Amino acid sequence: MHAFVELLQVRGYSERLLINEPMANHTTIRVGGPADWMLVVTRLDEMIELVGLSRKAGIPAMVVGGGSNILVADKGIRGFVIINRCEAIEMPTAGTLECEAGVPIKAASRYAIERGWEGLEWACGVPGTVGGAVVGNAGAYGGCIADNLAWADLLHTDGRIECASAAQLEFSYRSSVLKRVPSLERPLVLRCAFNLKPGDTAELERRAQSYTRQRTERIPSEPSAGSVFKRTLQFPAGFLVEQCGLKGYQVGGAQVSKLHANVVINTGNASAADVAQVINHMRRQVWENHGLQLELEIEFVGDWPAEPDTRSTK
Repeated sequence: MHAFVELLQVRGYSERLLINEPMANHTTIRVGGPADWMLVVTRLDEMIELVGLSRKAGIPAMVVGGGSNILVADKGIRGFVIINRCEAIEMPTAGTLECEAGVPIKAASRYAIERGWEGLEWACGVPGTVGGAVVGNAGAYGGCIADNLAWADLLHTDGRIECASAAQLEFSYRSSVLKRVPSLERPLVLRCAFNLKPGDTAELERRAQSYTRQRTERIPSEPSAGSVFKRTLQFPAGFLVEQCGLKGYQVGGAQVSKLHANVVINTGNASAADVAQVINHMRRQVWENHGLQLELEIEFVGDWPAEPDTRSTK
């Protein structure tokens, strides 16, 4: 570990290195214990170098973007966390939007709308970054990443960089081939491109405003990790949870939102353990009352005292 810190010092990163930095400062639900070491990066060359240095030192490295859709353990994360703030965005050719993975997905949506290009307006209020959106095939209001993604540059754990097509990413509902790999072994999205269609700017703005209004009415403003579960084949997860009478169910500072039953909010002092207890209670109740198994959309990461109960309750 000391050798790793010395390696970072030699490469000029020591002044920016954060030690025992609370992950609660870097997640949308505002919970999570400390990361052993952390660096915020704004350049892809630094990102690639730091991942390589951690691999060389045998130190596990995790890259975090906007901090949505993850629940970090109260004990934090052992190893090295890189906060991705690589946010270059451009349209090198008409209809092709290229983004570095740290670009907030709603910023990419806004960039396209303002220039009259259609295809990402559904993301105008979605939290998180482009990289995380690609991994989870984020979507809303009938659209998703898979609809428009052209390619993504991936950094593999062996240091190899690959340009993967949308077909190679094997998108499915709120998932991809990347998400099906454990987070510490997962290829890292560096940048990607979207194929967009010409659209009427005024109409795109109208749609975006409509989606924003709907989101404001339906999604709680309190800190959360986003939708907890994927929808089942038959029903939205929130509908099933609500039918179990769980809106407002609370453990410690974690509560099933009274506005949207598929969202667990931090009322102000929640721990990750509180959130996990609420999530597992939601899953058990849906199984006992409806005989349906809910699949997590968020990911449990970090140093949990035991493997989180993310499996079937059958």
